[in-house]
Order: sequence, then C-alpha cells, then structure tokens
Amino acid sequence: MTIEQQLRQSLGMQQTEIVYAELSHAIVGAAIEVHRHLGPGQLESVYQRALAHELALRELPFQAQPPIAAVYKGQCVGDFFADFIVDRRVVIEIKVVEHLLAVHTAQLLSYLRASGLRLGLLINFNVPILHHGVKRLVR
Repeated sequence: MTIEQQLRQSLGMQQTEIVYAELSHAIVGAAIEVHRHLGPGQLESVYQRALAHELALRELPFQAQPPIAAVYKGQCVGDFFADFIVDRRVVIEIKVVEHLLAVHTAQLLSYLRASGLRLGLLINFNVPILHHGVKRLVR
C-alpha cells in the first residue's frame, strides 16, 4: 500500500484514483528541487529553464512551449503556448506571482480543453514553500 493510500485510509477517505498520480508526483518533485535551489523571487523564464533541465535530468519526456491550437467553430484562430507538456499527459503552467488568481486557473483550463489533456499543474514559484504554490486541475 502506498503512503498516499495509507493516508487516505487513516483519514477515512474513499479510495478514488488520482489522475496520473506517479507522474504528477515526479513533476512536483522536480519543481520542488528547482525551488529548493533557486528559492522564490526569480523571473519566470529562469524557472522555466531550470525546470526543463530538472525534467531532463529525471528523464521525464516533455515539450517546452508547445503550441496548442485555439479552435473556434472548427477554424484554427491561433495558438496557445503552455510552458510544458510532460509525457503527452500533463500540462504545466508556471507563474511567479504573489497569489494565484482565477484568471490563472482559467488559462490552464483553456490549455486543457484545447489540448484534450486531462491534468494540469499550475505552479507558482513565488512562495516560501513550493508545495503551497501547486494547484492540480483535472478536466
């Protein structure tokens, strides 16, 4: 039994499947490692490059800045550019803001809808403890 399953059992929670649990855990672990070395307060582009390096070190397949077609009534009207898509399953959007806002969530949900992917991670590096800056979105 995994630690997560034990925790759910001890809290009396139902055994529901978490979408891409192992992959999202690995991604968040990579982000935590980046944050541990750089801390809060850097530019978003610095975190993007550092996270790309860390994902590569962990041999997690990813695309950086992949175009995602924005379609309106069957017509491509432009492209979105997510920060990362990991293993063709998880969209990552990086922020460096005081607080995550509804507009950040809406942005990631738009990426999920347009890409057809189910899981997105919104990661705000401008926090003292990175775990507090991670938001999982499931479509």
